[in-house]
Amino acid sequence: MTLTKSDVTDLLAAIRSGGDIDVIRKGVELVLQALIDAEATEVIGADRYERAEGRTNWRNGTRERLLATKAGDVELHIPKLRKGSFFPSILERRRRIDRALFAVVMEAYVHGVSTRKVDDLVAALGAASGISKSEVSRICAALDAEMAAFRSRPLGHVEFPYVFLDATYLKGRVGGQVVSRAVVVATGVSMGGDREVLGCAVGDSEDEAFWAEFLRSLRSRGLSGVRLVISDHHLGLKAAIASVLIGSAWQRCRVHFMRNVLARVPRANAEMVAAAIRTIFAQPDAGSVAEQFGRITTTLAPQFPDVVRMLTDARDDLCGFRRFSYTGSGRFRTPVLGVFVHP
Repeated sequence: MTLTKSDVTDLLAAIRSGGDIDVIRKGVELVLQALIDAEATEVIGADRYERAEGRTNWRNGTRERLLATKAGDVELHIPKLRKGSFFPSILERRRRIDRALFAVVMEAYVHGVSTRKVDDLVAALGAASGISKSEVSRICAALDAEMAAFRSRPLGHVEFPYVFLDATYLKGRVGGQVVSRAVVVATGVSMGGDREVLGCAVGDSEDEAFWAEFLRSLRSRGLSGVRLVISDHHLGLKAAIASVLIGSAWQRCRVHFMRNVLARVPRANAEMVAAAIRTIFAQPDAGSVAEQFGRITTTLAPQFPDVVRMLTDARDDLCGFRRFSYTGSGRFRTPVLGVFVHP
């Protein structure tokens, strides 16, 4: 199966004639086979039918191997040896699909695509042999290793003065049953204004114990310099922040608060009320924040007393950002753009 001048000539003739041939797939097959044969010759110490003093082994037929590539399925022949075994270094053991398609399979897996549909997708991309359920599981096992490394990486490379905490609920299979699971995420903002996902965790419920354990894990990995924590008004989360992130202030997420507010406002007035409240967060200094807060509550009081009551009750929680230092230009000393909004 060595790549000979005849192989190249036949392929060139097919191209010129415009025949019905998958040129790229055939070319990939020829090149891969030539590399495999060349490596086998190096291992054996002699080419096929060659008499050589340095020979250490002999060929003993071949075994077929179907490899799926972006160019389509290619059929390769792996030389067998009389003594020992041989496997070409350009291939991975038990691999039926090339690296470029791994990302496709993983992406489909993450988005919950069924194994059967993954098989159809891989076939549509040119791998006519498809992919088995066990192959999908083996490929996606690499995601677990990458995720574990990401979740356990050190965080001491820079301080994160601002930390967002939030949670969502997703379906997960536990003990053979599909149940709702809490997924919590922490996002940090460095002094340079860069955002970074600090960590995530999955639990049965979003209670204080779960949040406290998650925050302790961030501290143990090096999280430091936290001055302001932004989250929703979840009581368990607030208690965990107070007990673990000692010395940091708490800021109520305005997005979550706004959702609660707009639930009390007629749809026709929702945008107007939201725009008015947003002006509170757009002020350049602490004094302006306080003044604008008073103006907005006074303006909304006649028509939306419930909204004003909510604003007044949450005043300190919503305006936690105003206590931070400012530069002489009236801007925040640290890059808090968007700090008091949802990440």
